[in-house]
Formats: sequence, structure tokens, C-alpha cells
Amino acid sequence: MERVYIGLGSNLADPAAQLRAALAALQALPRTQLVAVSSFYDSEPLGPADQPSYVNAVAALDSALEPLELLDALQAIERTQGRVRKAERWGPRTLDLDILLFGNHQLHGERLIVPHYHLHARPFVLYPLAEIAPGLRLPDGRPLDELLATCPLQGLRRRDDRKPGGPSAN
Repeated sequence: MERVYIGLGSNLADPAAQLRAALAALQALPRTQLVAVSSFYDSEPLGPADQPSYVNAVAALDSALEPLELLDALQAIERTQGRVRKAERWGPRTLDLDILLFGNHQLHGERLIVPHYHLHARPFVLYPLAEIAPGLRLPDGRPLDELLATCPLQGLRRRDDRKPGGPSAN
């Protein structure tokens, strides 16, 4: 089993409900256990400014799936929840599921790069990740706290409507 961290984001079709549905789908993955979920956070969109704000969270899984098996499963969840991949980068979406970290592996494949390529610069990933994994060190040895110190909140706000049920933040 590997500890895997998944970034969740949505800004269409009731984003908080999209994240709750995605968490239920993650919990149902084979050979995988959902072990922690951060609070939900509101964040401003990357890319085009003429889109709704995002709701983001991070989930921790213990999984026996191989990295590409997990990626395929996450993309299937996205499709089930109405995700349509368009040429527009950073556009609006019903659901985005990203593998942020996969154990201590560093992967640089055609379909998957882990740690996630912009993990260090995204407050909507770093702050929820720190909430469920305090003291975490990245595969290159850098402490998560070091990344947080150089990544301002940039309008990130914790939501009051924490998802019902499921694993707690700790």
C-alpha cells in the first residue's frame, strides 16, 4: 500500500456536491482506502478570470493500485461526473482529480508526473494538504512547511460547510 494524496477541484454544477460525490467514488475504489479528507476551500480560478470560483480539497488514500491504474480510475470518476476535457487550459470543470503525491515516488511519464508539477505554487493544494499531513516531506526531502512559507494564500478561504460523514481531517 502506498499513501497517495489526491487534489480535488470543481467550479461547475454545485462544486461542493461534486467533491462529496468524488469522495464517495474514491472510497469505493478497489484495493484503496480513503483515510483523510481536508476541509473544503474556496479559491480563485487559474487561467481565464471569467469563470466561477473553485471549491478545492485534498484526500489521502492508502492504495495498492499502480500509479497509472489509479490515474485511469480518477479519470473515469471525472467522466462519470460530467468532466469533458477541452483544449482550453485551466478552464471551468465539473471535477478535477489530480495525483499530487504517490508515496515517495517521483514519476515523469507521458501521462503522469508526480509530484504534481505545480504543487509547490498552489495554495489550494498546499494548505489543504498541510491540514491532513502536517510534517509531510516531499519525495525530494523538502518539508511541506517550507513550501507553505513561500506560498501566500492568494484569496484561499476555508469553507464552513465541511463535507458530511467520511473520514475526518486527522
